[in-house]
Amino acid sequence: MSYKEIARTLFALTDGAIMSAKKDALVNMGGFLSLKDEELADACKNLLIITEGFTTYGGLSGRDMDAMAIGLEEVFDPDYLHYRIRSTAYLGEHLDKMGIPVMKPIGGHAVYVDAKAFYPHIPAHEYPGQTLACALYREGGIRSCEIGSVMFGKYDENGKLITAPMELVRLAIPRRVYTQSHIEYVLEVFELLNKQKNSEKGMRIIKEPKFLRHFTSHFEYNSR
Repeated sequence: MSYKEIARTLFALTDGAIMSAKKDALVNMGGFLSLKDEELADACKNLLIITEGFTTYGGLSGRDMDAMAIGLEEVFDPDYLHYRIRSTAYLGEHLDKMGIPVMKPIGGHAVYVDAKAFYPHIPAHEYPGQTLACALYREGGIRSCEIGSVMFGKYDENGKLITAPMELVRLAIPRRVYTQSHIEYVLEVFELLNKQKNSEKGMRIIKEPKFLRHFTSHFEYNSR
């Protein structure tokens, strides 16, 4: 089966799908909601008119909608997919050779670093994933995303943090944006962080919203 046939077979089994289009649809921002139920789809379209605008322009510029239409075709090109998956794998394989703990097998759109293993001296309640994400930006201007106890941690009835089962940092790679030299630069920054990881301090939350705290919480480094 071709990649497109696989996708069509998969989507034929679903009632709907939602996609963030920033990575593999070649757009700067946005995504889409796709529904099989026409009545439900119409209800969503009507709500969109109230909150964003018509489906032809609500939430996304015309330029981005055009780019998405092209990007969703391009994404099935075998040569492109080979290049993209190898580029991502290159980053993961070389991080692994450096001794950076990564999740295996390496995925197609991102490399996930195990921050708990990278910073074994930082307990989960001091957010090793957020610590690594901040260190990447502080030392190299590299933007990443914590996938751990900041995003998935919960509080029990006594206000004690229930940590997430894993403390990861996602290095998501938008397609046709970065060159080989960019990937090499990421590796250089990780070399630096690897040398100074034992002196890195954990973090604590000093301000957080009631919901979705991983988007807008405020942090500071612990003193020790």
